[in-house]
Formats: sequence, C-alpha cells, structure tokens
Amino acid sequence: MAGHSKWANIQHRKGRQDAARSKLFSKLSKEITVAAKMGDPDPEKNPRLRLAVKEAKSNSVPKDVIDRAINKATGGDGDDYEEIRYEGYGPGGVAVIVEAMTDNRNRTASTVRSTFGKHGGNLGETGSVSFMFERKGEIVYTAAAGDEDTVMMAAIEAGAEDVEHSEEGHVIYCADTDLNDVSSKLEEELGESESTKLVWKPTTTTELDLDGATKLMKLIDVLEDDDDVQRVTANFEVSDEVMAQL
Repeated sequence: MAGHSKWANIQHRKGRQDAARSKLFSKLSKEITVAAKMGDPDPEKNPRLRLAVKEAKSNSVPKDVIDRAINKATGGDGDDYEEIRYEGYGPGGVAVIVEAMTDNRNRTASTVRSTFGKHGGNLGETGSVSFMFERKGEIVYTAAAGDEDTVMMAAIEAGAEDVEHSEEGHVIYCADTDLNDVSSKLEEELGESESTKLVWKPTTTTELDLDGATKLMKLIDVLEDDDDVQRVTANFEVSDEVMAQL
C-alpha cells in the first residue's frame, strides 16, 4: 500500500473519531458560504459550491444547515473570509500544508506559527513545501461500489488519472480542474461517492517511527482544532506496526 494511502486512511478514521460534530459542521458550512458568495448560489451552476455541498452531505450535515449557509452568503450576512495557505515542516521533517479561511489574517498567522513552534515544527514561506505535493481531485468510494475492475473502468471512462484500491474501498484521483466533471460522470456509473474534494497529494513521503508519528499527530490535532483552519495535509508515511500502535 502506498504511503499516502496509509496516511489518508489514518486521517480519515482519526478525523471521524476526533473532530467534534459541531466544529466539523462549522468548517463545512464556512466553505459553503464562501463558495456561494464567490459564485452563483445555485450548486448546479457553481462547481465549487456543488462540491462543498456534496462534501457536507457526505459528512451528514443536515439540509437546513446547508441551506442556511447558502442563504447567509446570498443575504449579504456572510463574513468576508480570506483563503490563506500556510506551509512548514513538522516533527521528523514532515512537510505540512495548512489551509485556512479567516476574517483576521494576523490572528490566524500568529496562531498557526505558534502552534508549529510549540509542537516541534517550523512555519516556512509560501512554496516552501508545496512543491512536494500535487493539487488533485479526490473521489472516495466504499468497497460496496464494485470490484477493482468495475471501478477502474468507470474511472477511466470518466477521465480520472489514477485509482488506488484497498479493503476499505477505492480512491480515485483526477486533475483538480476536472473534479466536477469526473465526479458527475462517476455518480452516473457508481452512485454517490463517500467523499469528493480537492486535496494536496504527496509526490514524496517521509517515514516516521512511533515517537515521530505521535508528535506529528499532536501538531495536526491542535491545528485542526483551530476554527480558522479548514484542513491540514502532511506527507508522512508509517509502517503497519506503527499504524497499529497509533
């Protein structure tokens, strides 16, 4: 199994276990509001909003919460959020990308920098680690969507670039600009996905032992707990033995 897959599986399970429901809903709602404010409030006419709504639904966000987030933007009540990306290194030299939405750049930058410093990392300049990642569209299906051949053929016909299979299911990757079209075509063949979103996919990984992985997970936990932080990506890899202990 590829290192990124291990990381993705760990983060997927850990995210579901650790994230408070209200905090997760808040982050997803913020993305919906920003997407609706930047484009058309109709998801069918706004690819970014469509993906934001889809991701919210996959995380069981109620329809009234989604509608309220869209109405907040169209009613002019939404805060003016700025999208910022922070890059740095965590424990063990692992590359970390932090994506944030904030109405106060100074507050967020100070908090992120302090968090890196307190947990064995260093915040760098924009571009300092992103060259070790590719911006991709990621579509996740459970094993129930079909066997490897079925999903692979559907992915190829939809215009995807790569597919990773595991016991848990299938992870399909495509160009970031093709995510809306590819996900729509896959829905026609495989049904609703478990997750559809833009990700930073590592092109190189750093292997960590148990101590390094534990320290890095603490850094990620604290970053993700910040209301301004939308998501955190890191390029670490761990062995099956370390994963079992985590």
